Amino acid sequence: MKPKDTPPPSMPTADDLIDTARVVALPMRTKFRGITVREALLFKGPAGWGEFAPFPEYNDAEARMWLAAGIEAAFLGAPDPLRDTVAVNATVPAVPADEVAAIIARYPGATTVKVKVAEPGQTLADDVDRVAAARELVSTVRVDANGAWTVDEAIEAIAAIGDVEYVEQPCRTVEELAQVRKSVKALIAADESIRRSTDPMRVAKAGAADIAVLKVAPLGGMRSLIKLAGRLPMDVVVSSALDTAVGMSAGVAAAAALPNLHRACGLGTGAMFTRDVAVPFRVHEGAVELRSVAPSDDVPLASPDRTAWWHDRLRRCHAELMR
Repeated sequence: MKPKDTPPPSMPTADDLIDTARVVALPMRTKFRGITVREALLFKGPAGWGEFAPFPEYNDAEARMWLAAGIEAAFLGAPDPLRDTVAVNATVPAVPADEVAAIIARYPGATTVKVKVAEPGQTLADDVDRVAAARELVSTVRVDANGAWTVDEAIEAIAAIGDVEYVEQPCRTVEELAQVRKSVKALIAADESIRRSTDPMRVAKAGAADIAVLKVAPLGGMRSLIKLAGRLPMDVVVSSALDTAVGMSAGVAAAAALPNLHRACGLGTGAMFTRDVAVPFRVHEGAVELRSVAPSDDVPLASPDRTAWWHDRLRRCHAELMR
């Protein structure tokens, strides 16, 4: 089934979005992607709430896709679902092995765990120990290197880590992914090579991956993700971009509308915040339920300086969208 073919809404102005905007600053339990506080700009439309939260290193041309996704959620709403719940994986940051059990406990019933590896300043032995600790508790383990390894390092690390469901983005480029895929038995998943590419089909054309990890915000929205998933000749996993509960609702909605979904999705990362913008998507029996989300009145807000920074960024990205 294709996503609901609804006419697009008229494009709101930047002022329209800023009029309802709240810039939030969510403290995290553990450093992740080098940050301890996750900032996001939320805005309201006729269909609900949308989120604009590209990471700071993304330029405006790339970040505009995140704004498009937020506008879709707030002004058009979610596509028709095919299921009410979505199986999710636990997510283990690059913590010491003795902290893994406590983190997995935040995901009740999860039978899949994604473990971050290749953290700057850590060793392969740290990765091996962390994955082994996860494997003792959960039956299916996948790892994510965020493109940090060279081809030779990836081949060595994959051999040392041992049996996994798949290795996500072991190297940075599509060509490197293809080389690794030819050299190892493990399945290879592509994330950045799809969501940060001008041609998201290039991974498939190059035979560089077995699995596509897709995220709503970087791809421009739920319907864009579903259309891309329909074109890719491989399994798809829908994942979070460290979204607040508002952004997570769009990720869960996209996963719930996918005709073919065979693997646990990375949509349980709300457990990484000490405080979310609303009741987080709680994992129950290894899954989360589809639902719409509105932020609470007492959400933790960013400072005035950071709020102004996000307003300026939204205006620039809106201008990029209108070109």
